Amino acid sequence: MIAPTITTERLILRGLTLADWEDYAALWSNPEMMRFIGEPRSRNLTWAKFTQAAGLWPLIGYGYWAFIDRASGAFIGNGGVARFERGISELEGYPEAGWAFGPQVWGRGLATEAVNAILNWTDEALKAEVRCIISPDNLASIRVAGKCGFEHLCDHSGEGGVLKVMRRLPG
Repeated sequence: MIAPTITTERLILRGLTLADWEDYAALWSNPEMMRFIGEPRSRNLTWAKFTQAAGLWPLIGYGYWAFIDRASGAFIGNGGVARFERGISELEGYPEAGWAFGPQVWGRGLATEAVNAILNWTDEALKAEVRCIISPDNLASIRVAGKCGFEHLCDHSGEGGVLKVMRRLPG
């Protein structure tokens, strides 16, 4: 399976392509964007994550999209649903939602727009409960998750500290 293209009012969600690589690498090396996710990524690690995101679709039938600004055609982020085998028991057996946008577009409601589009696709294609993990300090992503129907399930403590595990039942 390849990533379907989804169009919203302001975004195009499409499969990642090699043309996205430099913008993707810049996004994931940005300390401001990575503040609640971890350390800014090296190009080598970012390449592995980039190919992982693209490779999810043919392996498991869902994955990550590139987020493209409809007005400018610019790559502004990425996200979707995945299976990352993180070793977090609360995620096992559930598609895991994730999203990331460059700071230049924060505060415009684009994350809510993208996540709602992803969840609409998930409801139709997977008919499954979706979970996500968010740093308790990432109030913006917690708000996005809440607007998109996620509810707090539990807190998970692990190597990276405490994470909020949230869930959304199929709509």
